[in-house]
Amino acid sequence: MKKINLTALTLIAALTLSLSANAQTATNYTGKKGKLSEPELQRWSHLDLAKDSIPGMSVDKAYAEVLKGKKGVKVIVGIVDSGVDIDHEDLKAVIWTNKKEIAGNGIDDDKNGYIDDIHGWNFLGDDLHETLEMTRIIKKGDDGSATYKSALAAYTEKYDKALKDKQQVDFLIATDKAIQKHLNKENYTIEDLNGIVTTDPDLTKSKAIMTRILTNAGPTFRAEIEEYGKYVYDQLNYNLNKELDGRKVVGDNPEDIKKTTYGNNTVYGPDKEEALHGTHVAGIIAQVRGNNLGGDGIADNVAIMAVRAVPDGDEYDKDIALAIRYAVDNGAKVINGSFGKSYSPHKQWVFDAIKYAEKKDVLFVHAAGNDGQNIDLDENANFPNDSEDNKKEFASNVLTVGALTNKYGEGVIAEFSNYGTFNVDVYAPGDEIYATIPNNKYKYLQGTSMASPNAAGVAALIRSYYPKLSAKQVKQILMDSGTPLPAKVVLGENPNPNQEPVAAASTQSSKSAKMVNAYNALVMAEKMSKK
Repeated sequence: MKKINLTALTLIAALTLSLSANAQTATNYTGKKGKLSEPELQRWSHLDLAKDSIPGMSVDKAYAEVLKGKKGVKVIVGIVDSGVDIDHEDLKAVIWTNKKEIAGNGIDDDKNGYIDDIHGWNFLGDDLHETLEMTRIIKKGDDGSATYKSALAAYTEKYDKALKDKQQVDFLIATDKAIQKHLNKENYTIEDLNGIVTTDPDLTKSKAIMTRILTNAGPTFRAEIEEYGKYVYDQLNYNLNKELDGRKVVGDNPEDIKKTTYGNNTVYGPDKEEALHGTHVAGIIAQVRGNNLGGDGIADNVAIMAVRAVPDGDEYDKDIALAIRYAVDNGAKVINGSFGKSYSPHKQWVFDAIKYAEKKDVLFVHAAGNDGQNIDLDENANFPNDSEDNKKEFASNVLTVGALTNKYGEGVIAEFSNYGTFNVDVYAPGDEIYATIPNNKYKYLQGTSMASPNAAGVAALIRSYYPKLSAKQVKQILMDSGTPLPAKVVLGENPNPNQEPVAAASTQSSKSAKMVNAYNALVMAEKMSKK
């Protein structure tokens, strides 16, 4: 799935739409009204629905009432992602170190095939930008298959939309510059815009547009436009560019699963700033608790293993399969996979890796995806998954996680979150999540990419304090112990923004129809561990 802060998409939508949230709540809980305070927002995923009226995971309550005075074992968590800034001030103390390897000697000391893999491995080498899988499929040519026809249709739709989005971005940038020129100042306010008196129809239009943007996005509007612009241009220049062959940079054949020794040990990649997504994911799970830096991680006794396998674009099945196996072979007990794609030509390689993880008792936590679709339908598939026929799971160690907002009620499931009664297991906080990004910075991001590590963090807690429980048991605990969703919830993006969205029974959202709750999970784990 494309790595973008989805708030940028929200900004663009705000130009023409004003959506109203349905504030109805379930009988047992009342959602907090109005905006969250900054302290609440920075750690809302740790708060408790009953106490704080915010649909967090009751992490603070778990530490205070279940884990107080207890000691857990260290749990290695594999982060299969875009890379991790292992030097970050709030992460460097929790980064995994391969004690079987001697740093910098150029020798494969542990004989695992990866030289100097001190903190993990980078299967992408110096590659940053890649195509989408649909682009690769149509680039190979029409083979008469249904997959080709589907990929071509999806590509055409996506490419046409990207061109329209580019026009919109270019127009917004030009509009902003026109206002700057008229006011003779780079930074301006609503008051400055209100002071513009003109008979020029173009300037009048520019004034109205920028007034709306400033009203919705505030003073950070230019950064939002810039971020969205980068997303759009990256789509056209890289993701949808049939001429791009980023694999040349890696120097590996993605069609040959037998060759496994490629890449390097620079786990944040050639540009640390591009490891933003993976660094954020790592922070959600493990940024040091209570050190007055940024936010708090979910788990307090983990080691983060960085496995870089997700570029700007779609990941290759080979890289993901080998990344999972690498994490398993080097001691990870939980693996977070905040990635996904619609086509998977070598899905069996990944399925086999998931089965290998199951055999080694490793839990694989995966993001449900950000298309606001029912991924039980074949046409909306999100890979990797844990079923080949949407009827029976082939492994018991995969937990697929959808995203929650911080507003309890019918709108508690984020509109971008995928859903499905078979392919989505449970929900966790995924909207406006505050965590680490490269170079000692912190940021709010949103997506099922953030929900997955929130759930993975709770899984790591269970595996730390109740290490005798299996991956299968931990998955079941997270699903069974969750807080029930409201009786009705809105699923996907509202198709008619001029009307209130139609809510569905929460049983249509996922297999469990529940939200991950750390307190409940640890209480259940305590009981189960004594049996």
